[in-house]
Amino acid sequence: MHQVVLGTAGHIDHGKTSLIRALTGIDTDRLKEEKQRGITIELGFAYLDLPNGSRLGIVDVPGHERFVKHMVAGATGIDLVALVIAADEGVMPQTREHLEICQLLRVKEGLVVLTKIDMVDDPDWLDMVEDDVRDFLKGTFLEGAPVVKVSAVTGEGMDELKKVLFQKVAQVPGRSEAGPFRLSIDRVFTMRGFGTVVTGTSLSGKLRVGDPVTIYPSGIKTKVRGLQVHNQDVQEVFPGQRTAINLQGVDRDAVQRGEVLATPDSLLPSFMLDVSLDLLASAPKPLKDRQKIRFHTGTTETVATLILLDRPELSPGESAFAQVRLDRPLAVLRGDRFVLRSYSPIRTLGGGAVLHPVPKKHKGKDKVQAAASLRVLQDGSESEILLWHVLDAGWNGVSEAELKIRSNVMGKAFGETLAKLVSRKAVLLYDKESRRYIHPEVLQAVEKNLLEVLGAYHRKNPLKAGMPKEEVAAQMERPIDAKLLAYAVRQLSEREEVVQEKEILRLASHKVDLTDEEKKIRDLIEEIYRKAWLQPPFFKDVVGRLPGNSRQHKDVLEWMLAQKILVKVKEDLFFHREAIGDLQERLVAFLREHQEISAAQFKEMTQASRKYTIPLLEFFDGQRVTIRVGDVRRLRETKNG
Repeated sequence: MHQVVLGTAGHIDHGKTSLIRALTGIDTDRLKEEKQRGITIELGFAYLDLPNGSRLGIVDVPGHERFVKHMVAGATGIDLVALVIAADEGVMPQTREHLEICQLLRVKEGLVVLTKIDMVDDPDWLDMVEDDVRDFLKGTFLEGAPVVKVSAVTGEGMDELKKVLFQKVAQVPGRSEAGPFRLSIDRVFTMRGFGTVVTGTSLSGKLRVGDPVTIYPSGIKTKVRGLQVHNQDVQEVFPGQRTAINLQGVDRDAVQRGEVLATPDSLLPSFMLDVSLDLLASAPKPLKDRQKIRFHTGTTETVATLILLDRPELSPGESAFAQVRLDRPLAVLRGDRFVLRSYSPIRTLGGGAVLHPVPKKHKGKDKVQAAASLRVLQDGSESEILLWHVLDAGWNGVSEAELKIRSNVMGKAFGETLAKLVSRKAVLLYDKESRRYIHPEVLQAVEKNLLEVLGAYHRKNPLKAGMPKEEVAAQMERPIDAKLLAYAVRQLSEREEVVQEKEILRLASHKVDLTDEEKKIRDLIEEIYRKAWLQPPFFKDVVGRLPGNSRQHKDVLEWMLAQKILVKVKEDLFFHREAIGDLQERLVAFLREHQEISAAQFKEMTQASRKYTIPLLEFFDGQRVTIRVGDVRRLRETKNG
């Protein structure tokens, strides 16, 4: 039988702890202060053996209004609630608040237990209380739920309660084992000889002894040393089980209640969450934009600022999309439920569901557009949700691992849905090695910007063959991943819009055409360098003899280098290609005959001074024609001999 956790709810002193003790024989009040004061302060845990041999986990929550935050923590992960109401008092303030919290957390199944019937002598009173309770439950998930009358003192009604519980447990659907293991930590303690132990209700996935785990949001990595379910050692735990986990090599003070123990790399801590929010009809006043609130999710509570996206305030009974900006980071997934309580005085205001666990910051006019787009995350199909996140990732793209966390689409559904999107090119895999994806609309924007950058460069530098790829990346309107840029260039090249020559990019339509004045400059430069042969002037000494301006001189020089009319040997020192070609032929022939050449022999060959011969020797080394061995050069061997 699948694992089910029952949680209690109800007003202080309505007999929740006594009921559990009568039902299971376990006293969930373990603290000295609880014994002295006679009230539950912390969460308590018990279990009940069911007729089929399985066990029902039970969480006992505090009823006092000061400890509602513990009640919220206890309600996390429960499948079934027992709303406990004392027959001698009926519905009280915490009865209402606890039921509202269960509704906000989307608990779907439950029953009502009328306790302390031994305190009521009048049967009519008992019937009247039951009628009041049924009226109170109208419109809630407990409308029409069984109402069982019991006495923890006399035992009356306890057999009937066990029977109803067994029937209810059978109706609770099993939890999926897909996805990462997650457990919201509700207790942390040290056991002598074992070390640090954490407890909670496993929310999803499976965990085995020896498995690696990460504590979020701190990021502490550790391993599972031991596992217990209901005080019994086990090798594996499943979703829905009350679990104690012995952690390896972690100090007690390093782990906090409210943190999440999960499969490594399965969560992303964030200071912001996008949510859908329901304000209770019973809320005392509207919620205002930028209001300070207390945010409860899992077993944690943190102060936060509520940002309403499409309105200045939210009236009681209304719903809206919002961004929650947290005072400290949390690690949650889409679909996780939360409860909002007022900052001061403290009372439950509303709650809802997380839509985006790691959103961008929404501000200004973008907030209204963000609110409209979040509807997809609330109501969309798995395919629409994945597509939304890929588009939302923008130029950064999104990895497969991060997409899984953002969307909370798990198991086979994730792989199958993503494969279908890729096959119909609704999503593009631009980096196969890192498995990163981009939306076609984003790629179009990248391509458009790339073409604009190249166009502007050509207009500014008409004589340059193209733009260095690194410079293209630097000029794009947003930072761009090198692999995404390469992917966009590849797409544009296939459409014959862009040409790539080594690390130089140009528009396919770009042609270098010299003006008449630039042609005169080119002809004069070529004449000077051809005539100078192996003893050319430095270019700075040439410009004074050229017509036109310095910009034209520089552009024509770069064009001549690109066309290989001139060859750059070192900074500001250029040779005509015919001079370099002739010298290389003579050098290779000499080396084939004599095997090596000294600097003095090379100087004699060129009939040039050292200011030319040393740079030329280093140039031929750099061109892999020669190799320096000591004080001589030899012909560099090639693969072909």
